[in-house]
Amino acid sequence: MAKSQIWLAFGTIALLFLSAFADDTVVLTESNFEDEVGQDRGALVEFYAPWCGHCKKLAPEYEKVASSFKKSKSVLIGKVDCDDQKNLCSKNGVTGYPTIKWFPAKSLEPKKYEGARTAEALVEFVNTEGGTNVKLATIPSSVVVLTAESFDQVVLDESKDVLVEFYAPWCGHCKNLAPTYEKVASVFKNDEDVVIANLDADKYKDLAEKYGVSGYPTIKFFPRANKAGEDYEDGRDLEDFVNFINEKAGVSRDVKGQLTDKAGRHDTLDSLAQKLVQSTDDKKAVLSEMEEEVEKLKGSALKAGKIYLKVAKKWIKEGSEYAKKETERLARILDKSISPSKADEFIIKKNILSVFVGA
Repeated sequence: MAKSQIWLAFGTIALLFLSAFADDTVVLTESNFEDEVGQDRGALVEFYAPWCGHCKKLAPEYEKVASSFKKSKSVLIGKVDCDDQKNLCSKNGVTGYPTIKWFPAKSLEPKKYEGARTAEALVEFVNTEGGTNVKLATIPSSVVVLTAESFDQVVLDESKDVLVEFYAPWCGHCKNLAPTYEKVASVFKNDEDVVIANLDADKYKDLAEKYGVSGYPTIKFFPRANKAGEDYEDGRDLEDFVNFINEKAGVSRDVKGQLTDKAGRHDTLDSLAQKLVQSTDDKKAVLSEMEEEVEKLKGSALKAGKIYLKVAKKWIKEGSEYAKKETERLARILDKSISPSKADEFIIKKNILSVFVGA
């Protein structure tokens, strides 16, 4: 099977979790609760605590519900952090977590939800109470699902940095980790050199044993330079994972998946760019040095290197105003609604231009 077909297959079968990164759930506080709830639309509200294990387990299911109703004008799906909004939760009679309540349109007198804590059951309940006919939304997971057949081709690919979670379907800690791990995959989904994957170690016991997995979840990182794998021993919050991948894979994203101002930057090329701008000697000689450095790069670093060269050639031809004007043009484009891939492309170019502007 061709590599492109394999990746397509992953996208088709990886429907395990809806990305909790989508932010389709409305965050409710004392300041906005009565503006959002009790209006012309019904509202399903989850009262939760961030530390609550049952709440963490519910999170991906509840986000599926929110995504299903995100285009509905007659239903709102909201949530209240009771650690942060104690008075609001007390006012609504919340004594345990999670508590889910339905507020009919034009009413602040709720009905407590007592059904199953699954997306299917919640959608059915909201349709009944709200008089809607919404179907449960499904969105492909950003986590690559590994099998015995695909493991080597994906994980041992020397052009990729791969993070692998070895999990068991019955494992409570794995279920608690799932929404965070999905967010990690969403953060790096546009980085072609980074793969966030998982393997059902209960089903593929031989592979788990091969890599020394004896408990769940076990997380291992397989950098492109060391396919023996290394244990991930950092924290299990989203920020911990993002910081780890940024450092190990040489990428630069924040927890929302946005590129930072360091993305695409390369220390040696930065130095050469500064040398080019400040030099009174033969600038083409400096450009040749840059070309030699770029030839050493691979993958996404090579793509960024080519941008350095393109900007350098433009700077030599058009002068210092080029970098400033191009930076301003890209800033205007980034203020508009553009695709994530285009935004990445323009942010990297803008970051590289800043070296030439500020040199």
